[in-house]
Amino acid sequence: MNLLITGGAGFIGSNLIHHIIDQPVIQRLVNLDCLTYAGHPENLAAVARHPKYVFEPVDLRDKEATVRVLRDHHITHVMHLAAESHVDRSITGPGDFITTNIVGTFNLLEACRSAWLNLQSAISNLQSFRFHHVSTDEVYGSLGPTGLFTETTPYAPNSPYSASKASSDMLVRAYHHTYGLPAVITNCSNNYGPYQFPEKLIPVVILSCLNRKPIPVYGDGMNVRDWLFVRDHAEALWQVLTRGRDGETYNIGGHNEWANLRIVELICDLVDEFKPTLGGNTRRLITFVKDRPGHDRRYAIDASKIQRELGWTPAHTFETGIRETVKWYLDSADWVRAVSTKA
Repeated sequence: MNLLITGGAGFIGSNLIHHIIDQPVIQRLVNLDCLTYAGHPENLAAVARHPKYVFEPVDLRDKEATVRVLRDHHITHVMHLAAESHVDRSITGPGDFITTNIVGTFNLLEACRSAWLNLQSAISNLQSFRFHHVSTDEVYGSLGPTGLFTETTPYAPNSPYSASKASSDMLVRAYHHTYGLPAVITNCSNNYGPYQFPEKLIPVVILSCLNRKPIPVYGDGMNVRDWLFVRDHAEALWQVLTRGRDGETYNIGGHNEWANLRIVELICDLVDEFKPTLGGNTRRLITFVKDRPGHDRRYAIDASKIQRELGWTPAHTFETGIRETVKWYLDSADWVRAVSTKA
C-alpha cells in the first residue's frame, strides 16, 4: 500500500498518521498538506523522520501538482481529510470552503481516476486502488430531541461548511457510480483530542480556563453533539479503508451525546482538579454569547452499521477521553504556543 493522506498535518489527519504509520501493509505514507492556519508540522514531529513518511506541501486546488503527487509516489490508496472545517469561518468567509472542499475534492478525484486507470492497466486488478472520503455528520442537518442520523438520512446541510462537505460527498458518490472508482465515504460526529487547533469548542474552553478568560457559550448552551475521541476515529477510518465495502457509506459516532454547556462545566471541573493553584471555581468564567446563525440544535449518530459489518466500537467514553484531552493540553504548552503564534 502506497497511501496518500490529504490534510495530514491537521487535527484528525495527524492523529491518523500517528495511529497507522507502523501498519506492516503500508510501504509509503505520503502526507499532502498545504499548511493553512490549521495545519502544523509540529503535529507530526514524532514521525517526521520515519522511513515510510513523505511530506508534500501541495494545495489540492493546484490540479497539476496533485496529479504529480499521485504519479510520483505510485499511490494505491487515498484517505481524503483535507478540508476547511470551522463553521464560524464558513459563515464569515465561505469562498475558501467552496474552492477547497468542492473544487479541491474534484481535482483529487480526477487525479485518482487517472491513477486508478493506470494501475488497472498495469496489473489488471480492479481492487488495487481505493479512495476513502472522510466527511461529517453535519451534512445531515439538525435533529430534534430524539432520533439518530443513519447512512440513509437525507442530506440537509445548514451552513456553508456543511453544504461544501455535502457537495464533496456527492462528487465521490458520482465518481464511484459513473466511473467505477473504488470509493467509500465516512461521516463522523464531533472529534476531540490531542492536536485540535484552538478554535474549536473543547480547546477554546481548556485554554480559557487556564488563562482565566471568559468562556464563551453560544445561546443557552443546550446544543447537543455526539462526541468521538480522535484516536477511536482513526481506528475506525483504518477499518473502513482496509475492510469496508466499495460504494458504501459508514457513519462513525462515539455514542456520547453531550450538551455544550455540560461539556464546558466538566472541563472547568477537570481544570480545577488538575490545576488547583489557579484558584478553583472556574465555572464562574462561563459567559453566554449570542447564538451562531443557523446553529443546528442536535446531532447524533447511529453507528450500528460499522459495528455490525466491521466490528468497530469506540474504546473511550466521553468522560475518559476528555480527561485525557484536558491533561494533554495542560502538558503541551509549547505546542499551544507554537500553533497559536502561527495563527
